[in-house]
Amino acid sequence: MTTTPERTATGAVEKTDLVTVTIDGVQVSVPKDTLVIRAAEQVGVQVPRFCDHPLLAPVGACRQCLVDVPDAGNGRGFPKPQASCTLPVAEGMVVNTQVTSPVADKAQQGVMELLLINHPLDCPVCDKGGECPLQNQAMSNGRGESRFSDDRNRGVKRTFPKPINLSPTVLLDRERCIVCQRCTRFAEEIAGDPFIALVERGAQQQIGIAEDAPFLSYFSGNVIQICPVGALTSERYRFRSRPFDLVSSPGITEHDASGAAIRVDHRRGAVMRRQAGDDPAVNEEWITDKDRFAFTYAQGDDRLAYPQVRDQDDPAGRLRPASWPEAFAVAARGLAAARAAGGVGVLTGGRLSVEDAYAYAKFARVALGTNDIDFRARPHSAEETAFLGSRVALTGPASGAVTYGDLETASTVVLVGLEVEDEAGTIFLRLRKSVLAGGTEVVALAPFTTRGMEKLSARLVATAPGAEPAALAGLSGELDATSVILVGERLAAVPGALTAAASLADATGARLAWVPRRAGDRGAVEAGCLPTLLPGGRPVADPGARVDTATAWGVDHLPETEGRDADAIVAALVAGELGGLVVAGVDPADTTDPAATRAAVEAAGFVVAFDLRRTAVTDRADVVFPVAPTSDKAGTFVNWEGRVRSWEAALHNPSSLPELRALSGIADELAALGQGSRLGFRTVAEARAEMAQLGPWDGERLPLVEVRAPASLETEGESEVSRLVAGAPRTSTTDTRLLSSWKLLLDNGVMQDGDKYLKATARIPVAVVSPADFDAFGPTVTLTGDRGSITLAAEIADDLAPGVVWVPANSVGGGILADLASPGSPVTISGAEGVHG
Repeated sequence: MTTTPERTATGAVEKTDLVTVTIDGVQVSVPKDTLVIRAAEQVGVQVPRFCDHPLLAPVGACRQCLVDVPDAGNGRGFPKPQASCTLPVAEGMVVNTQVTSPVADKAQQGVMELLLINHPLDCPVCDKGGECPLQNQAMSNGRGESRFSDDRNRGVKRTFPKPINLSPTVLLDRERCIVCQRCTRFAEEIAGDPFIALVERGAQQQIGIAEDAPFLSYFSGNVIQICPVGALTSERYRFRSRPFDLVSSPGITEHDASGAAIRVDHRRGAVMRRQAGDDPAVNEEWITDKDRFAFTYAQGDDRLAYPQVRDQDDPAGRLRPASWPEAFAVAARGLAAARAAGGVGVLTGGRLSVEDAYAYAKFARVALGTNDIDFRARPHSAEETAFLGSRVALTGPASGAVTYGDLETASTVVLVGLEVEDEAGTIFLRLRKSVLAGGTEVVALAPFTTRGMEKLSARLVATAPGAEPAALAGLSGELDATSVILVGERLAAVPGALTAAASLADATGARLAWVPRRAGDRGAVEAGCLPTLLPGGRPVADPGARVDTATAWGVDHLPETEGRDADAIVAALVAGELGGLVVAGVDPADTTDPAATRAAVEAAGFVVAFDLRRTAVTDRADVVFPVAPTSDKAGTFVNWEGRVRSWEAALHNPSSLPELRALSGIADELAALGQGSRLGFRTVAEARAEMAQLGPWDGERLPLVEVRAPASLETEGESEVSRLVAGAPRTSTTDTRLLSSWKLLLDNGVMQDGDKYLKATARIPVAVVSPADFDAFGPTVTLTGDRGSITLAAEIADDLAPGVVWVPANSVGGGILADLASPGSPVTISGAEGVHG
């Protein structure tokens, strides 16, 4: 036995034992407890296997990986072949695989023969045909003929009714199953959703579910991909294509800020399916069902296929098709007039690639002469603006920012304003991995223990909306330099919460990371889609930063005054202080005040809209530009870590262009009118080159201005709502509750449209109430806020924070922001008929 130094996650150096084994005559030294099947891979030998998966615990279920381990005179041998996927190496062990051992080869052929006795010969129609490990290994490690067909059984194989719907998205063909248990192990070990299990015994053993418990997991699609046969198939992809007909392109998920790697499989200009990519640093080999199945939004009938302009000769003023040059010219003339009438605001939303976000940021400054630009169509605050500039911009793995790997080594991970299973599924899986390894405690500051928190064994600090700053302060004695604080974007709506998180990190040495919900949010910070930041984290208020940027862009000067944020842009449009609006994929229902946003779009003198599909905003716009989905363009996302995640176009659709190309065309026309400057790039590659040349700001960053929570909680004249936040008993007969809410992973989002099977797996929206409220108001409750009322079935949470009710944000009607109230606001609760239960 030898030893070699190995650096641990904390930087300390320890000794890791190595053992020397001989595999097929080749000596190799591997770490102690390495499985024989892994050691064989080190010498270039691929032992056939089905149940083995490097990210799942060994089980030895299929027995296909049998090897011969003879006695080498040191007591390390076995009289019979052993499963190499469960056998750890030992010093001096001799292993002979099928390459050198007739014993191992015969054993593997025998196992293969048994697996094929009842396996159907339906490879020509099976979805797995062409990429099937059983198919491949039957050829490489099986017999050339079968002894099954004889007079005794007449070649009749076992059959079952098929397929069985494990869930709306996952189908099971039971006769194909070889009981490797990959699917059940994934569900229990990785996702924490053991809805599927082995049923029956002996030769009748098979995968099954309870009648009233379908496999409704956010991660169910992963079992389809890791199934080594065609037993588990996708409802949407089933019988749609053959693997060898597909072209595969690497991609990055566009639905959240995880930056997970995917593989886009397409044929004849259409995406057929998406698979998880293999990226150990980020998503390992797993993705959410939303990342896997929610791609048909780009194939809808309402997809915009050409530019449109408002027809001035039409009495009804309807939109009509236009060429790209005409649309550029009309947009430029309208924006020039709007600029003269007070200026133009730019709302970019959170779905943009970094290159497109950079184009919007530059377009606002050099073509429109304004800093009125904001990507945060969602609720936000000035405190968050400062936080992003001082704590988020320019951070990343290279500069010591929190990474996925750090979540596995952290002693404590605090989640505040963040429900990871719903809002950041890839983070959830990495945290669960760490929790199961026994190394991390998860502490959740939330109103109640969610299903995801249960699977993380999280310790709940029951926190009502608005009480997060105090709850964070209460953790000061529990954290240290090995702790991580993950804050969600929802904290922006809580005064003092982001400041409290930053203060807690500074006081304890814990590391802090901001986790937005949308894929483009983090990159928009770096690209300068904020009223206070220029690209590269350069503060608008810093003269040196403005001169630096202006010089790089070849313009004389940039606007000096910090711009309006999204809410102020909306207010200015309604008040007539701005003449126009450029808007990119913003749904008014997601904004702070949906009614005000719709009014702002109507009030704007001139609107240019960029979107993938027809919306209420595009219907109102004066010029509409179709945009390319991620499959149709190259781009980059910056994930929550600050990690750069680039991809290239899988498809080439001439009907849509990257937004930077359209912005460049408009800027050219504005320059021809004597308004502003050209962008200087027209392609993604050119934009990337300019961004690299500009680089990050190396000057002083603006500090985070301390913001305290409202003092009303400490005054004698507390309001009823304040008492509820503090957990004090109610002092009036008004049935007032504080509204808590966030979006579920699967909801009514437009980027999930088009896959009815995925939609059927979404969790049924309910109102989460306390046991007392359930008893008082019955199984169905009506909530009434300042924007309307909604009625939902009630569900009890025993540990719900006092005085709180929770509902999902975008799963009912037009969304709670539009139909009920803003989270953190008071709502009244009553029975569904308006009376107490």
